[in-house]
Amino acid sequence: MTESLLVENTQGAISIMTRLKKLGVTLSIDDFGTGYSSLGYLRQFPIDFLKVDRSFIRDVDKNPKDAAIVRAISALARSLGIGFVAEGVEEVGQAEYLGTCDCSERQGYLFGRPVPAEELPEAVSRFGMQATRVTA
Repeated sequence: MTESLLVENTQGAISIMTRLKKLGVTLSIDDFGTGYSSLGYLRQFPIDFLKVDRSFIRDVDKNPKDAAIVRAISALARSLGIGFVAEGVEEVGQAEYLGTCDCSERQGYLFGRPVPAEELPEAVSRFGMQATRVTA
């Protein structure tokens, strides 16, 4: 879910998210840090992950300001007991930096190109893994 979707109808979003959580659905705020980013929403929404926008990841291993923002978001997620997903990881240096700040999940072209859902089990089996969760 994107931040903008969540803030358009906060109470409605909370209601829907709560019902989804009861069904066992894992929820993420996508593109965290690029929209409204009200920290108050993190108290209200029953989310499992903050998914950090690729614009912060692109130069994370070269730009100290991007690195500081990513490290702060990681610390925030960890202190709230939720996961931290970095999107747009395309280079080994980015992945290595993210490993130093306890990024729980990384996605991007470094790991593979997007595939249709029906091809996902085969694609991840090439890495010796099993698909357990799909995030969009």
